[in-house]
Amino acid sequence: MATEKARTKKKLRHAEYYDFQGIQDKLYADSEAGKVFKHLVELVAMPENIKLAYRNIKKNHGSQTPGTDGMTIKDLARLPEDVLVTTVQRKLEWYVPQSVRRVEIPKGNDPTKKRPLGIPTITDRLIQQCLLQILEPICEAKFHDHSYGFRPNRSQEHAVAQVHKNMQRSHLYYVVDIDIKGFFDHVNHGKLLRQLWTLGVRDKKLISIISAMLKAEVAGIGFPKEGTPQGGIISPLLSNVVLNELDWWLASQWEEIPTRFPYKGTVNPNGSISKSHKFDALRRTNLKVVTAVRYADDFKIFTDSYQNAVKLFHATKQWLKERLSLDISPEKSKVINLKEEYSEFLGLKMKLTQRGKRGNGETRYVVVSHIRDKSIEKIKVNLKRQMYELQHPVEGKRTQYQAICRYNSYIIGIHEYYSLATKVCDDLGPFALSVHKSLKARFRKKVKTATQVRKRNLPCDIPRYVAEKYGKSRQLRFIEGHAVVPIGYIRHSPPKSMNRKINSYTEEGRTLIHKKLEGINMGMLHHLMRNPILTQSIEFNDNRLSLYSAQKGVCAVSGVELTPDNIYCHHKVPKQSGGGDNYQNLILVTLSVHRLIHDTDYVHIEDKARALNLNPKQIIKLQKLRKLAFC
Repeated sequence: MATEKARTKKKLRHAEYYDFQGIQDKLYADSEAGKVFKHLVELVAMPENIKLAYRNIKKNHGSQTPGTDGMTIKDLARLPEDVLVTTVQRKLEWYVPQSVRRVEIPKGNDPTKKRPLGIPTITDRLIQQCLLQILEPICEAKFHDHSYGFRPNRSQEHAVAQVHKNMQRSHLYYVVDIDIKGFFDHVNHGKLLRQLWTLGVRDKKLISIISAMLKAEVAGIGFPKEGTPQGGIISPLLSNVVLNELDWWLASQWEEIPTRFPYKGTVNPNGSISKSHKFDALRRTNLKVVTAVRYADDFKIFTDSYQNAVKLFHATKQWLKERLSLDISPEKSKVINLKEEYSEFLGLKMKLTQRGKRGNGETRYVVVSHIRDKSIEKIKVNLKRQMYELQHPVEGKRTQYQAICRYNSYIIGIHEYYSLATKVCDDLGPFALSVHKSLKARFRKKVKTATQVRKRNLPCDIPRYVAEKYGKSRQLRFIEGHAVVPIGYIRHSPPKSMNRKINSYTEEGRTLIHKKLEGINMGMLHHLMRNPILTQSIEFNDNRLSLYSAQKGVCAVSGVELTPDNIYCHHKVPKQSGGGDNYQNLILVTLSVHRLIHDTDYVHIEDKARALNLNPKQIIKLQKLRKLAFC
């Protein structure tokens, strides 16, 4: 959840670097106003959009995975900026995707079950990212509010919070669980393209590019006639386009039905519109109460009676078949009375239990949730593997300390997500004893308790985050002085509803996500973006923007403001000595400082530095850079 928020902030920063935020804002506003778009490929092919796409994908783990051509992001990073931009623009003129590499990854804990992934080449992934940056603001303005998966500023926590609200506050005690059979493999291409057209994407050339992406050859298998390949950058957005029609159809069955007297909903503190008066009026009719929550292809339909739930089950099954040509899985789809059975959603299982009486004398029901059984089994398997790696770090690849960091990262990830379950303490508590026994058996005297470390004043290493969150726990253990996060030290954290005021594509909405680049000369930043050094790589020019922002627009040595006439991006370790264009090897200085770094007059160098008004600390910085330059 915290990772998703950081990722959103980073994307907004990138859009500011490349001065692309205004274009995306206009696309969102125009789409919200119901306008149609007929010249989108021109925006897709803009140099700013291509360079922004490169920046957005270069740090993704997937960018290191080669496609059928064997290339990764490192190959693109070496290209001059103008060459990369021209290459993408030429491909867009008559787009023919390269073949997609197919890999299969384990599905759940069953080694016999595999999930197919399609990995496009890195150039095709870059083009998909270019399309995503144009299509996302258009689609976001049209997507339904009850959809949470693969959307900016929305998360699994928000979806779980909405489920809690429907169960506990709206008193909807019956749920229709529907599992779409092989959703990603059975998306109808023609229907998807028509849905994009309906959303306002009326650029025929862009539609043909997306069609070509959907029909790209899968190496060793052939050309698919249906489905969106899991693994493609644009696939999550396209899956939301397909199921957005389902969201609005379900809403039209009750929530969006107009009333005789229009009710003006009040705005809640989180930016959502309160429709309680309208819903009260609708409840006085004979209409079926219907509301839904969807995360990707996992969705739940809530209602207030068993009869309504059965009708909705059959109606939805028929609608999916007739409108989207999708079948449901009979063994996984059913109607559930939440007062009697658990319903699974996003790794949790939830039901309602009695808890006293409400003010009107009716029985009060509250949500009780656990980690679902499959997830518990998966945690067991992963814990066993992690414990083995703690005792036997991979030789030459991972040290004992790195193995502990990896273990801690896994446990913290479990805690951050599964703290959403009300009974998470009961679910993870039994693991604590087994982990402590395993640590004692595997490490014997090397493992120390927190009490032993405090009493004996033993040297220990506790990262700040671990100290803040787990420092008071008596379950904390230490292996050779390194803290091991206790799996049983966890507390339930109620899921928070999303703030509807937050929006990546409005000026007001972005202020709630991050502050603008304060103290940065945006004119100078955009000048650097529009005037790359043509003899250098795309990686060099992209990192130059990051350095300008990080250095607050001043020379790293002298502190003098950097201008178009005096800026120089210096390689700390020269290329001829093995230095690269990576961020860590670059630094922005003035031309005067750069000349001093390479000055061969060793005797009078400090006098020349003082002539530039460099103080002793700045001279030390200069000498360090000179040492690297002449190594």
